Amino acid sequence: MNSIFKFFTPKDKKFQPLFEQAGSNILKISEALLLALTATDMEKRKEYIKEVERLEHVGDDITHSIFLELSKNFITPFDREDIHALASAVDDIADYIHASASNIELYNVKNIGDAMIKLAELLVEMCTDLDKAIKELRSFKNIRVIADACVRINSGENQADYVCNLAIARLFEFETNAIELIKQKEVLQTLEMATDKCEDAANVLESILVKNA
Repeated sequence: MNSIFKFFTPKDKKFQPLFEQAGSNILKISEALLLALTATDMEKRKEYIKEVERLEHVGDDITHSIFLELSKNFITPFDREDIHALASAVDDIADYIHASASNIELYNVKNIGDAMIKLAELLVEMCTDLDKAIKELRSFKNIRVIADACVRINSGENQADYVCNLAIARLFEFETNAIELIKQKEVLQTLEMATDKCEDAANVLESILVKNA
C-alpha cells in the first residue's frame, strides 16, 4: 500500500498541479474543437479555431514547465520516465486537435460532415475521462476511476477508427471532386490521430497503475 500512497502525495506541489492543468486544458481544447465544427456561422468558427490555437499554446507552456521541473528535481513523485511519457502524450493530443482545426481553416473546408463531428464528440468524451483520471492521481484512493477511464478511452479509440474508416470509404465511393476528397480525408485522419494520442495517454496511465498499485 505504501507504493500507492507515495505515488502522488499531498507533498507533491509541483508535478500534480501541472498535470491537472494539462488535463483541464486538453478538455477545453477538445470542447473548443467541437464548437468550431458545429458552428454554422463562419466567423464564429474562426473564433473557436483561434481559441483552439490559444489553448494549444497554453498546453505547450504547461508541458515545458513539467519538463523544466523534471530537469531541476532529482526526487520525483513517480518514475521520471512516466512523468515524461504522460506529459508528452497529453501534449500530443493538443497538437493533433490543433492540427485538425488549423487544417479546416487552411484548406477552407466548408462541408463539415457527421463523421468529423462524431470524432470531435469522441475526443471530448476521451479528454473528459483523461481529465478525471489525472485528477485521481492526487490521492490515488480509487484506482478504479483511473482503470475505468482507460477502458472507456480505449473503446472510444476503436469507435473513432470505425467512424474514420467508414467516412473515408464513403468519400472514395461518392466524392467526385478529387481536391475536396483529399481535404476531407486529411482532416478525418488528423482527428482520428488525436484519438490515437488519447489512447497513448491512457496506456501511460495503465503502465503507472501496474508499477504503483
